[in-house]
Amino acid sequence: MSAVLAADRLGRTLPGEVPVTLVQDITLDIGRGEFVAIMGPSGSGKSSLLYLLGLLDVPTAGRVLLDGQDTSGYGEDELATTRLQKLGFVFQFHFLLAEFTVLENVLLPMRRLGALPEAAARQRAGELLGQFGLGDQGHKRPHQLSGGQRQRVAIARALANDPPIILADEPTGNLDSRAATNVRQILHDLTREWGKTVIAVTHDLTFASAADRQIGIVDGLIDLSWQA
Repeated sequence: MSAVLAADRLGRTLPGEVPVTLVQDITLDIGRGEFVAIMGPSGSGKSSLLYLLGLLDVPTAGRVLLDGQDTSGYGEDELATTRLQKLGFVFQFHFLLAEFTVLENVLLPMRRLGALPEAAARQRAGELLGQFGLGDQGHKRPHQLSGGQRQRVAIARALANDPPIILADEPTGNLDSRAATNVRQILHDLTREWGKTVIAVTHDLTFASAADRQIGIVDGLIDLSWQA
């Protein structure tokens, strides 16, 4: 299995009178089509690692390689374009924009990238919503949907530009058990049926047990002995 995403001695330290190290000396390969769960105690650096892998934060040590390409020399514009093309994000709180309809929220990444004409982008957004049982909800505002529905919209938005990698930060953490089960199944299906690579930070043991691999993080380091 070829590595689609890799960390090479990756670290991030916040400067200050007392520097705070969030992640240190992380080296790992994520295989194409792999479903990986990142686990560990609160404050261990799980989300910090995910944000580095997703090019949302800049490492202070090491590098992130995407399809074998070193991203450490990328400027802001290249980072933004790379995120739009190759990475999709799902967070614990959906971060849908309240002033836009559900369909418009899914359209946003496509409009920013500009790879599709408007009509084709609208068609794709509608098809993605339909894939997740929301084909008749596109005209509504996010506040008119349930929490589980909003998270499904967020997944559709993450898939808008057809990125090969989806990164999720506690995607079931704010949902009731039924909605959480639905979202877990969708993310699992993204690897098995859509061919996506999914990397998820989670405290959800049921979610993690369905992953191909679990990575334990403790005090900013990979801990091979860590167990929930």
